[in-house]
Amino acid sequence: MRVCHDVTPVFDDPNLVSCAGLVPVLQLAERAGLQRLVAQHVELAKPGGVNAHLKVPALVAGMIAGADSIDDMALLRHGAMGKLFSGVRAPSTLGTFLRSFTFGHVRQLDAVASRLLINLAGQVPLLPGAAELTYVDVDDTLRQTYGYAKQGASRGYTGVKGLNALLAIVSTPSSAPVIAAARLRKGSTNSARGADRFVSDALITASKAGATGTLVLRADSASTSPATPAVGPTPATAHQQVPAAHGGGTGSVSLPRK
Repeated sequence: MRVCHDVTPVFDDPNLVSCAGLVPVLQLAERAGLQRLVAQHVELAKPGGVNAHLKVPALVAGMIAGADSIDDMALLRHGAMGKLFSGVRAPSTLGTFLRSFTFGHVRQLDAVASRLLINLAGQVPLLPGAAELTYVDVDDTLRQTYGYAKQGASRGYTGVKGLNALLAIVSTPSSAPVIAAARLRKGSTNSARGADRFVSDALITASKAGATGTLVLRADSASTSPATPAVGPTPATAHQQVPAAHGGGTGSVSLPRK
């Protein structure tokens, strides 16, 4: 017996579901108010921007199921997925929706994300031990992009052409890390650009999500202002109190050498 090398797998059974695990995930998202928050905070007047409260959850579901491109969003329409979920949109419709976003609309999604995280913390033990100690880690990363038409793509500090992502991660000694805030920026941007407002938002979100104990902010010197003084002949860690207006907490920042 020999293996036939021209076999093509086909997912065409109308009674099969490839991503049944999305059911409890989206039920949790509904309990945390995802659709309601999108309806309240996201408003796109452009063609293709209607029904954001249905399209955003569809995009979230697709990414959770492993989609990393617009075409991959078709997995939400395979088999019996239509029997489990309503309001699913075609990949082309979701692509038109995303292309209608401006930076202001992305900030609207930031408002949704922070409130959703706070609501999730009320539904599940997201940050156990946060009443005693919580860490907020801030750093940026450069993600490579391809093609010549990618908006904002340029060469950053690594020499790689791409986009710069600023991330704030919240965790406790006994919890998994959780993304509290994310900001996509030009690839050539300075690491500290917009970091002050970003850190303030992340600290406030962490506090409202249950971080009522000691809140420690950790970041490297690239995320600080150019006016930050250099210390020592050796690297050091500076600690300072973060003003209450910025969410409060103790800062831990690695400073450069003189």
